[in-house]
This record gives sequence, structure tokens and C-alpha cells, in this order.
Amino acid sequence: MGKKKICVVVNSRANYGRIKSFLTAVKQHPDLELQLIVGASAMLYRFGSVIDTIRKDGFEPVSVVYSIVEGETTSTMAKSTGLGILELATQFENLKPDVVLTVADRFETLATAVAASYMNIPVAHTQGGELTGSIDESVRHAITKLSHIHFPATPRAAAILEQMGENPENIFLTGCPAMDLAEEACRQDCENLFKKYGGTGRHLNWDEPFLVVLQHPVTTEYNKAFEQTRQTLEAIKSTGMQTVWFWPNVDAGSDAVSKALRMFISKNGNAPFHFYRNFSPEDYVRLIYRCACIVGNSSSGIREGSYLGTPCVNIGLRQNQRERAENVVDVEHDETAIYKAVMNQVNHGPYPSSPLYGDGRAGEKMADILARQLIDVHKKFYVMPENQGKNPHTQRLRGMKP
Repeated sequence: MGKKKICVVVNSRANYGRIKSFLTAVKQHPDLELQLIVGASAMLYRFGSVIDTIRKDGFEPVSVVYSIVEGETTSTMAKSTGLGILELATQFENLKPDVVLTVADRFETLATAVAASYMNIPVAHTQGGELTGSIDESVRHAITKLSHIHFPATPRAAAILEQMGENPENIFLTGCPAMDLAEEACRQDCENLFKKYGGTGRHLNWDEPFLVVLQHPVTTEYNKAFEQTRQTLEAIKSTGMQTVWFWPNVDAGSDAVSKALRMFISKNGNAPFHFYRNFSPEDYVRLIYRCACIVGNSSSGIREGSYLGTPCVNIGLRQNQRERAENVVDVEHDETAIYKAVMNQVNHGPYPSSPLYGDGRAGEKMADILARQLIDVHKKFYVMPENQGKNPHTQRLRGMKP
């Protein structure tokens, strides 16, 4: 019997960082064959040319997919999802994978799950069962119902998957693969990353405290993206601290965020800001491990930040209801509130490391599970026993450590 073919679709810089350790584990596993597809914004220069990073890391895609419709509106997101389904269906037909793995909650992820499930290919899903209160949550739950095997990051997420009617026998609490990179970052010395990457803006001193900011548009509030970004820019400027700022992702409202950044750069050329498109996953984790505070609405401040103990100021609704460790402070899109929260977090300093999202071995666990697990594409809605409190599966999911 030949190796089991595991097809992983990477569509963005966040996708890659959240699954890289799993790619390595599959590549090294004697019973698995990695089929890597790279597409969507991971192919585009203005979103960091993630495809180049992937190849430098030794992963050669079996195919690439161009599926982004330009415009960064809700309409283009919907059209990009449809185009992704069309393109990926062709790839899956050619590759004939045994399992397709899809990551988290983006529209490209939904396209992956729809194409594979309609083609009777078992779908594995990471980060299911998490709550955020936005369109991402709706997409994440839709992918859950299209998936056949689940790798949630936290006990609460695993229990929610069961509440959604997923069979506990197909739910494996592995933690998040992003923690694998975080665990490694905590053990290694770090070179001057400011010199390693280009970017644009003022020269920053690696030996002085600095902030890291990632603010993406919120799909349900994309018409407010410009003003929301402006509020954050003014708050961070008021701190007077060195700031590493990453350009936004491809979601609706991205153009408005970028416009706010460009206007700020033109008017505040002397501000100690430096703007970057992308870092490698490992270097990004090392960056936020070293920074004084991570600010914005990226889940990395909540997920990786919890493990690293990095102070985080989370702005707005994009991560609403996501599980948090004590390193996170939540604020609204208000310049004064953001400024106060950032200064309080900087003065507080690092927090204790939290294992909330995993212990740093998720990729290896996932590969081992897929190597041995028989997956049935015939799904049934799992009905919990009447006495839910005594259900051993629910108890296991809620109490089991990653």
C-alpha cells in the first residue's frame, strides 16, 4: 500500500505560519506524501510573496492557483471564493489526494472545503470551534460542517465542535501548529530582523523597545476601515515608540487601510515607523516575542502572544469572543483608549507563558493522526446523550490537555 497523500492548500501569509510545522511533519513522515498547493494572496507581491518564502523553506508546491479578484470589496471576496472553488476542483481532480487539509476561517479556506467535500475527498480542518463573532466565525463553522476530521486548538473549541453535531471520534485536540513555531522562538537567539527585511520608513534600532502593529479590515465594517486605521495610527504616533507596522491582508477594506497608511507616511515622514509586507513565519514569531507590545486586530497577538507572554492590545470586534490569556487587553477604535492601553501594556512588561493554544507539538500530532486514521466521508449529525454532563467524550474534550 502506498503513502497516504495529504494535500494542504496555503492561501495567505497567515495560513503558512499556522500550518508550517505540519508541512514539515508530513514531509518527514514515512507513511505520508505531501501535496502542497499555493494560491490566492500567497502568490501576490503586495501581500508579501509568500510563495517565495515557502520555496526558500524547502517546500516546492505541486501546483499554484491564481484566484484573487482585485478590488478588496465584499463582492470581490465572494467572487474570489467562487474562482477558488473552480481552480481547486481542477487541482484535486489531477492530484487525487487522500485527504485535503484546510486552515482556519478565511474565504479561501471555505473554497478549499467546498471543492474537496463535493468531490468526496475527506477534509481535515484546523482551528474549528473557535468563536470570534464576525463573518470569520460563520465561515469557520460552515467549514466545520464540510469537514470530516477536526484539529481544534483548545478544549472549549473541541467541545463546541461536538455541540455542532461533530462525532467526538473525529475530533482531536492537538493545539495550534503556530505554537510549534512559538515554542522554537523561545529557545533561539535572534538576529537583527530590521536589517534582514527591507520595508519602508525610518531606520529602527533593534536594541531599543518597539511595538508591532497589524490591523486588518473587518469585513462587516469594511466601510469604516480608513477611520479605524487612522485612529490607531494617531494613537501609536502619540506613544513616540519605534513601530513595526505590517500591511493588511486581502479582505474587503484592505485598500482603505493601505490608503490610511500611505497618507500617514506622506505626512509623518519623521515618525519612527517602519512598514513591512511580510516576514518568514519563524522571524515573525521572533519579532513579536521581542517586541514590547503587539497592537491591532490580528489573532497572532492572542494565539502566539499567549504562548510567548507578549503584551497585546486587541482593537475592535475582529477577534470578539476568541479565547484569551491574561496578556490581552481589549479596546475600541478610539485613539485615546488605544494610547492608554498600549502604554499600560508596555509598562506592565511580559506575561507568563500560557498553554491555552497548545504545547508546541501540534504538527507532529496531526501528521501521526492522519497517517493512522480511517476517514469516512459519510457524515451524520452526532446527537449528544441526554445526560450531557456524563458524556465521556465531552468530559475528555473539555479536560484534555493539548
